[in-house]
Amino acid sequence: MDIKQLVYIVESLIFASDSPLSVRQISTIVQEADKEEIEQAIALLEEDLDNRAFFLNKVGGGYQFATKPEFSKWISHMHESKARNRLSRASLETLSIIAFKQPISRIEVSAIRGVNSDGVIKNLLERQLITITGRDKEQGRALLFSTTKEFLQYFNLNDIADLPRPKEIEELLAEGEGGKLLNDLPEEVFEEEAQEENAENSKNENEQNKDVSSESAADASVENTEKPADDSAPQQEQNEGADNGKDVNGSEPIENKNTVEQSVESDDASK
Repeated sequence: MDIKQLVYIVESLIFASDSPLSVRQISTIVQEADKEEIEQAIALLEEDLDNRAFFLNKVGGGYQFATKPEFSKWISHMHESKARNRLSRASLETLSIIAFKQPISRIEVSAIRGVNSDGVIKNLLERQLITITGRDKEQGRALLFSTTKEFLQYFNLNDIADLPRPKEIEELLAEGEGGKLLNDLPEEVFEEEAQEENAENSKNENEQNKDVSSESAADASVENTEKPADDSAPQQEQNEGADNGKDVNGSEPIENKNTVEQSVESDDASK
């Protein structure tokens, strides 16, 4: 296949795709070209875009078009009226733990955060930023969570190895860069995040209260079922005592005691 024609084909495929396309995916579609030819076409396409407002960005193991950073100012003005679909601070905190510790269980995430993270994990699953990748080998066989390809796309990463190392983050915070970034954020951002986290925590507390109420109702039902059996035991003992000529405490009846005393008095009189 003519290499110039192949460049146009690759460009059209990447432009029409709603997600990054890998070389393997392109080779599956364009069967007339091999992997090396497709990689050559991609390299030529990158050169052609040098003087354009967008470039070929490698993200999530594939390629997609993206505008160059120097034009972000005007693009942000265009989208500033639209509501930004941000992650709350609780979601970012949970997502960072999963990203650096994956695969990791729900209990371990909650232990690191110090709060229940069920609602946050559910939200991240719904947004397909994390997924279930297996079960723990320890007792209980807890579900394990890891990040997804959508996670890489969301944070514009090509591979999970592109994440900054914990040591690098500590150095960034030590230099004051992290605090500066946080100070630049408007107060509305922190207020919205606090409201979202409070809503998630309230939801989790309500679910836990429902579970506790259900367990209490079940325990009360079991106790009510067992009580008649306990009440019947004394009655049964009383019936057995009556059959044996004894009172409830197992002692001889009063009438029998009077008879014995009368016989003793008769014997003394006869003597």
